[in-house]
Amino acid sequence: MDNALINPADDDQQTRAALKQWQRRMQRRPSRLNQFARRVQIRLNALLPERVHQAITAAIRQMVRGVLFGSQYTTSQPLAAARFAQRETVARNLVRNYRTMATAEGAVTGAGGFLLGLADFPLLIGLKIKLLFELGAAYGYDVHDYTERLYLLHVFQLAFSSQHTRNLTYQRLADWDSYRLTLPLNPEEFDWRTFQQEYRDYIDLAKMAQLLPFVGAAVGAVANYKLIEQLGETAMNCYRLRHFAAEDASHNKN
Repeated sequence: MDNALINPADDDQQTRAALKQWQRRMQRRPSRLNQFARRVQIRLNALLPERVHQAITAAIRQMVRGVLFGSQYTTSQPLAAARFAQRETVARNLVRNYRTMATAEGAVTGAGGFLLGLADFPLLIGLKIKLLFELGAAYGYDVHDYTERLYLLHVFQLAFSSQHTRNLTYQRLADWDSYRLTLPLNPEEFDWRTFQQEYRDYIDLAKMAQLLPFVGAAVGAVANYKLIEQLGETAMNCYRLRHFAAEDASHNKN
């Protein structure tokens, strides 16, 4: 994981340096390569069978509703009275464990052909969302809170979206305490359609080959490994951003 999993013995200065490097990546302008990849993804969308689109859309819709309303992701209590280094250690272990589970799941479903390949989409989404809830609790946030659940959805979108949307989402997360006040109080007003289209466009290129015979297992394992790794890095840096912002604000008051 690129600068995401730092040794617990490293100090805040190194963690801040890794965070700044990540922040620069989140704020890059869309490159020609990004624009080319976007065009390729649009072409791939046109080639995918309609039942694939329907399966992915339904899975993402249910995921969003599960995050906003469901109880299946509320098992973890916030990790209280822990030093930041301890939280980082817990987070690294969570990412490692979920990465292992996702890799195994991708290999099994990829080896099972087209139908099992389709089943991988909701299974992988479930693992990703569960990981986000666990990470939120590890960093001390109450994921029962509605606005914290919206925060998790924004982290998810930051990890899996085009560079243009990533820039906008990053700005919202960087100023979360102000932005959260503008969010709708009714969870039904969440724009899941834009959310799911960005996610579909992002993963289509990486995951479509998993539906192919013979190579599906290898592709599924590698793709799931990378996708969980990317989500873990994004979430850890988002919570680092909140931690250091609060820490700096506290120092400035003193």
